[in-house]
Amino acid sequence: MLCLTAPSCSPSLPPRPSRPAADRPGPGISGGGNVRLSAVPAPSSLRWSWPRKAKSKFSVPVSAPRDYTMATAEDGVGDLPIYDLDPKFAGFKEHFSYRMKKYLDQKHSIEKHEGGLEEFSKGYLKFGINTENDATVYREWAPAAMDAQLIGDFNNWNGSGHRMTKDNYGVWSIRISHVNGKPAIPHNSKVKFRFHRGDGLWVDRVPAWIRYATFDASKFGAPYDGVHWDPPSGERYVFKHPRPRKPDAPRIYEAHVGMSGEKPEVSTYREFADNVLPRIKANNYNTVQLMAIMEHSYYASFGYHVTNFFAVSSRSGTPEDLKYLVDKAHSLGLRVLMDVVHSHASSNKTDGLNGYDVGQNTQESYFHTGERGYHKLWDSRLFNYANWEVLRFLLSNLRYWMDEFMFDGFRFDGVTSMLYNHHGINMSFAGSYKEYFGLDTDVDAVVYLMLANHLMHKLLPEATVVAEDVSGMPVLCRSVDEGGVGFDYRLAMAIPDRWIDYLKNKDDLEWSMSGIAHTLTNRRYTEKCIAYAESHDQSIVGDKTMAFLLMDKEMYTGMSDLQPASPTIDRGIALQKMIHFITMALGGDGYLNFMGNEFGHPEWIDFPREGNNWSYDKCRRQWSLADIDHLRYKYMNAFDQAMNALDDKFSFLSSSKQIVSDMNEEKKIIVFERGDLVFVFNFHPSKTYDGLQSRM
Repeated sequence: MLCLTAPSCSPSLPPRPSRPAADRPGPGISGGGNVRLSAVPAPSSLRWSWPRKAKSKFSVPVSAPRDYTMATAEDGVGDLPIYDLDPKFAGFKEHFSYRMKKYLDQKHSIEKHEGGLEEFSKGYLKFGINTENDATVYREWAPAAMDAQLIGDFNNWNGSGHRMTKDNYGVWSIRISHVNGKPAIPHNSKVKFRFHRGDGLWVDRVPAWIRYATFDASKFGAPYDGVHWDPPSGERYVFKHPRPRKPDAPRIYEAHVGMSGEKPEVSTYREFADNVLPRIKANNYNTVQLMAIMEHSYYASFGYHVTNFFAVSSRSGTPEDLKYLVDKAHSLGLRVLMDVVHSHASSNKTDGLNGYDVGQNTQESYFHTGERGYHKLWDSRLFNYANWEVLRFLLSNLRYWMDEFMFDGFRFDGVTSMLYNHHGINMSFAGSYKEYFGLDTDVDAVVYLMLANHLMHKLLPEATVVAEDVSGMPVLCRSVDEGGVGFDYRLAMAIPDRWIDYLKNKDDLEWSMSGIAHTLTNRRYTEKCIAYAESHDQSIVGDKTMAFLLMDKEMYTGMSDLQPASPTIDRGIALQKMIHFITMALGGDGYLNFMGNEFGHPEWIDFPREGNNWSYDKCRRQWSLADIDHLRYKYMNAFDQAMNALDDKFSFLSSSKQIVSDMNEEKKIIVFERGDLVFVFNFHPSKTYDGLQSRM
């Protein structure tokens, strides 16, 4: 059982404008699992004027206001605003001063030699294949190459007539004049960069800055070819809708386009736009987070082993198709974030950036050399963030996706690996500041992230940038101007671990109410978090979705409303709703749900691979389960709609007022206030309570 109450707004909190009642989904949802959500006026005994002192150690202070006064090299870096947030930071002034000075020096150097970060980040207009006046110009940074040619369909893959020249900085280039007023390299034709290695061999590689790459799907293991993407004006997609405004609190729908269809096949950008986006809007989310957009040769990597950083994944369509998707989302009022992977690159030499590493020193490579350049758990390459051309490549990559595709921000993957020289491998972070600010910190990577966040928020002040960091590094989500790293949010990654531990290892009566409340509130309140009960990580092969953990094989036979629900189904639906809702209401400043989990998608995710005989059966979303009226999935879906609608009405996610007032271990009850609402959750498996009095 759960309920919530809405006291009258106090004078210090002006009422928020709301839509007419006819346009607003009602918050009352019932059905399935014997659980009801209701919004009713609070009794007078529960009303208060805010702020008030909480009777709990889980009282939440108001977030400190941000000071955007920029430190400069002339001012020094000894008096950063972050020191006002936490007295403990003073013990690490040497570290903060060092990294801020390094950031300012790097930024100043870019301004001096490249005209500033904004110009520097336009690298995609210089590198790769571009049209300049009456010619096609191709540039590639490959300082280790001894000789180079541009090859492709346009010259029948014979590069003898298209040899390139190298400048003092290791950049190869060639200028090919137009023929009869048309580009010598036609749109949608295949190209590759052929270069001579120091050992005497010639190798063909996909251009590093290529914007599209394809492979012959009829041939198993066929290599990728770069594709010159420059459609004529009549075939270019033109955006029609402006970006939606940044919400006070993001309610994020995490999605994978390829597995978003019901058929056992790869779905397309246009299918997702037309079929899935309306579902996301109907469930009252305000943000879509798209996975696996950057090209990756191995589909089962979930998009995290990127081979071509500027290329739209061709499995789901063309760059113009992706633009259609983003524009369609904007037309529905949905902002769109992209999963960006700058923490590592695929080790695939044939198709990816790693093919440019031919044993040269790290100053002439995208990656570190030796063990430092290889992630042993991910089997991937690690960037050298101190290299000038690596900074140009990665910063330009962010700008490319924002400018060309109108993405509204990013979710940075694998940030923990970037922040530390040990990459978080075999590390258990206990919270000591020495773990975060010392010799283990990769300051070059931190400086890159500071540059990236400064750039993104300068180009798009309303950008939303989320960090996937499991370490909990302080000031990761404070502005660069203050001495922070500059992210807007971090993922609250400990929350799903807590739920999985309880579901797998504890009986219902063993669940600790204080343990749940502590996990949901254990965060730095001067930095914002995105809470989630489960993401894609929790349902990949070897594990299960939360609904399947709760109900398992009974989901195959017991989800029909035409028969009474079994105790397993009743309990499972109830806990599915409660776990997601308390996570949303208490766990952070935003909320995330993975595609399909809003209606309790069964089973798990398993991409086609040799181990499953290349099956797509578990790599799709069975939307019909939520659509069939006599199946109980509809109740979980309706509850998800109501959760988001409630935040639309009361804006509790963006409220800094959060007080946990009761954690009753015997009754299995948690009571807390968030914004203008009081939430009451009853986790007892068999008891209900009438006339409950909480210790308010």
